[in-house]
Amino acid sequence: MMDTIDVLLSEEVIDARIRELAAQIDADYAGESITLLCTLKGAVFFACELAKRITIPVFMDFIQTASYEGTQSTGTVSMKLDVPDEAIEGKHIIIIEDVIDTGRTLSVVKEMMLKRKPASLKVCSLLDKHECRVVPFDGDYIGFTIGNDFVVGYGLDVDQKYRNLPFVGIVK
Repeated sequence: MMDTIDVLLSEEVIDARIRELAAQIDADYAGESITLLCTLKGAVFFACELAKRITIPVFMDFIQTASYEGTQSTGTVSMKLDVPDEAIEGKHIIIIEDVIDTGRTLSVVKEMMLKRKPASLKVCSLLDKHECRVVPFDGDYIGFTIGNDFVVGYGLDVDQKYRNLPFVGIVK
């Protein structure tokens, strides 16, 4: 049985916003290099598109956390893939996330990365579901603020399905 998916954010709207975020990052880090620390798997589409549009030197690294089962947050965060301390220490790091919802995962990840003494540490997320917060957390670069609907596409999935959609949609 196929799910019905209503388009929330079109590919064109997402692309325009990514260009704006890249321009802001370029301005904020003019003359520097940055490391985009992409959270796998959901943020990889967003991270790649963002990296292509940033004009300052960009390095990329990847981490993977687990905090969801299906469409529900488990309330705990575990690190499945990490980077060595030297990938963070003394560098300008921007954690790239697909969606900030409860705030738990990014709070834990940010604290872990701060212990490794980066030159700076910011968070960039394609989506922000601010009304879902259970832990106070604000991203530094936000693509779009959306409601509490479960969304898929542009890297976001439900049980590994729909990541490849070129838009963000709501499963009905």
